[in-house]
Amino acid sequence: MTNSAMQLPQPPHPALSRRTLLGQATCGIGTLALAGLCQQARADHTTPLSPRQPHHTPRAKRMIFLHMRGGPAHMETFEHKPELAKRHGTNGRNGKRKLIASKWRWQQRGESGLWVSDLVKHQARHADKLCVLSGMHTDIANHTPAMLFLHTGSFTFARPSLGSWLLYGLGTDNQNLPGFVSICPPLINGGTSNYGTAFLPSVYQGTAIGDIKTPVRKARIGNISNPRLSTSAQRKQLDLLQSLNRDLATRAPYDTRIDGVIQSYELAFRMQAELPQVMDLSSETRSTQQMYGIGEGRRSDNFGRQCLMARRLIEAGVRHVEVCDEFWDQHGGLKKGHQARADATDQPAAALLADLEQRGLLEDTLVLWGGEFGRTADTGRKDLDGRDHNPKGYTMWLAGGGVKGGFQHGATDEFGYASVSGRVHLHDLHATILHLMGLDHTELTYRYGGRDFRLTDVHGQVVEQILA
Repeated sequence: MTNSAMQLPQPPHPALSRRTLLGQATCGIGTLALAGLCQQARADHTTPLSPRQPHHTPRAKRMIFLHMRGGPAHMETFEHKPELAKRHGTNGRNGKRKLIASKWRWQQRGESGLWVSDLVKHQARHADKLCVLSGMHTDIANHTPAMLFLHTGSFTFARPSLGSWLLYGLGTDNQNLPGFVSICPPLINGGTSNYGTAFLPSVYQGTAIGDIKTPVRKARIGNISNPRLSTSAQRKQLDLLQSLNRDLATRAPYDTRIDGVIQSYELAFRMQAELPQVMDLSSETRSTQQMYGIGEGRRSDNFGRQCLMARRLIEAGVRHVEVCDEFWDQHGGLKKGHQARADATDQPAAALLADLEQRGLLEDTLVLWGGEFGRTADTGRKDLDGRDHNPKGYTMWLAGGGVKGGFQHGATDEFGYASVSGRVHLHDLHATILHLMGLDHTELTYRYGGRDFRLTDVHGQVVEQILA
């Protein structure tokens, strides 16, 4: 049988009446309207990282945390203790321990007259920008729990980090970059929990660039490039994978990890074009790099690169960036150890403040400097060259983002043992940071395990005295 014999005769086209034509046309118009509505729905669709309205008008839109891991001594940096100098070498409150005078010269700086030591001489030039919190205190004296408390508001349970709460509450302005980045985070002392999400959806977790043991110039973010496939081929491959993920998400609607995987794949795809450019510091002028202390063989090179990268990230729309120094933990060799840490971090920190101000970013960028606790006024060492952990009183500073500049709030006692005025607990600091970012810490909650959780738990008061 031939192919022509297999073909069936086609029926004649039916004549369309006027009524039939209008009826079918009406359906077509409805279909077009539906298509338009669907298109609008797609345009209005928001992702978990889309910008959100704050609770109130924010003073800061973004934040950089300069984490001085290990605990800088407040009586060596931003809290002048002349009585400690007079009593050097005498018995402290513990009769077996000797008081130690500061090992650096002190001066009043700027128009505000803030006392700042020569140890941080570069930051001292920006004294009129600093809001110095000298009444800080916390609950724990060991590094790992104290660092977890600093970052998450808890040292006994797994809780979301500050950066994750900010991202959850505010979203981010650039959907092609992570909203929360941790540069060179430590591998110990809490590790990934310091930038983790705990029970918050995993899409709010911080993205790590390198780690404390890897110089940031060598740090790379893996799995955001594919040398074998074109962008269009990757998109087709990802669409297939995401269809399977979405099907799984439909069948397991309570497993937020699946949504986190979906969002992370999409973000990684979008990051390919933009993130490497932001991380590439070669486009910065030589004078800018020198201002940050960047240069082969310089102690400040690594931290300078971190600070410059932090500026580039927040300038590109990242909500929260943390940069981390090594270890200010000098139980012995205080003078040499603290000087080495200052040589590495002081100039870059000062340059960051100057650079943000020059670019008009400091006004709505909140910068935080400090460690997980302070250090003691006395020591049991015979050489009087070491300080131990002190959670009862220490100093951190804020700058930009709606805080008073050239202002010192609170103090420790005459020797620096404990905060005695203007006392600011870590819960209060967290509440204040959220307030400056436009969030009410009592309203920023997440329902988990049958109760509402928040960064400050049931504690925390906004420190109104430091608000500009």
